[in-house]
Amino acid sequence: MQSGADKASILAFPVRRAASSLELGDLRFRTLLGEAAWLELPEAVRARFGRRIADCRAIVFAGEIVECRISAAGWLLAQSARLIGAPLPLSRDADLPALVSVTEDAAGGGQFWTRLYGRRRGFPQVINSCKRFAGPTGLEEHVGRGFGIALCARVADGALQFVSDHYFFIIGRWRLRIPRWAAPGTLCVSHVDCNHGLFAFVLSLRHRWLGELIRQTVMFRERPDRKR
Repeated sequence: MQSGADKASILAFPVRRAASSLELGDLRFRTLLGEAAWLELPEAVRARFGRRIADCRAIVFAGEIVECRISAAGWLLAQSARLIGAPLPLSRDADLPALVSVTEDAAGGGQFWTRLYGRRRGFPQVINSCKRFAGPTGLEEHVGRGFGIALCARVADGALQFVSDHYFFIIGRWRLRIPRWAAPGTLCVSHVDCNHGLFAFVLSLRHRWLGELIRQTVMFRERPDRKR
């Protein structure tokens, strides 16, 4: 059996760890954007992307899928993308719960993002990706099977946007850039502050010949960090 001192030590451990992480800031997104663009963002967005997630903590956002439009070509693309981890919405379902957790990638110096989207039938869709501050644009999204997206960070109408610059595969030591004519289109992910702790996550994928393939909007609110 554990002694009283052992139990007290176990309970105190996460408190000490959490307190230390609150003192850390994250300048990586700020550096990508530049000071002028960073200051154009609402204060809530700067706070959301200016925190270092450390000491085994996770930031969790809970919300609801409010819109999901997928064309016939977009649906075929999303289904074929199951081969690399199903990073795109698989159905047009809306009015369903969504959950996102963000943790630090201590080894790679980036962030792990796990998204869970409810569906009318079957298990929720789970999307795993890793953001790494690397590559020619300074930011990459790695999905699976060596597939990745080089992203450009920008501010537009007060929203923080990540826009695809190009797509690539990593095979061993080789990085193979996908030609523009063979790319699935321009991906744009926007974080739009909606005041009162709410923000919209808007994913848009447009093809230069086929038009809009996918557009999904999810409203999120950060869950409070519950500490003992």
